[in-house]
Amino acid sequence: MQFKAQTRYIWYSPYKLRLLADVIRGKDVVSAMQWLSMYKVKRTVPVYKTLKSAVANAKDRENHEPRDLVVAEVRVDQGPIRHYFKPGAQGRSVPLRARQSHITIVVAPRTDVEKTKNKKNKLAKEA
Repeated sequence: MQFKAQTRYIWYSPYKLRLLADVIRGKDVVSAMQWLSMYKVKRTVPVYKTLKSAVANAKDRENHEPRDLVVAEVRVDQGPIRHYFKPGAQGRSVPLRARQSHITIVVAPRTDVEKTKNKKNKLAKEA
């Protein structure tokens, strides 16, 4: 069974958060949380909190330990964009866009992830 956590309307650009998502995707939860806590960039905080929430969901619903879980899916989607203007040179105004993100993290027990990988490998070999 998979356990999901979402965080919406994060004030970081999805382009910057996707770099972090690519690193933790497919890792086991303990090493992903260690990496996020050691990587000293402010952008890691919402990703870390979302991962921690997904692990708490797994613990609460089916009593899974973090060492038995794998980060099955990490998605960073584009949220709304706030358009605003700042003063520019020679009395002009410069348009700026502040982007927001939605983070979705899915964790699953290690055995479930291995089963889906084996199924995909069998289908690839048959084709």
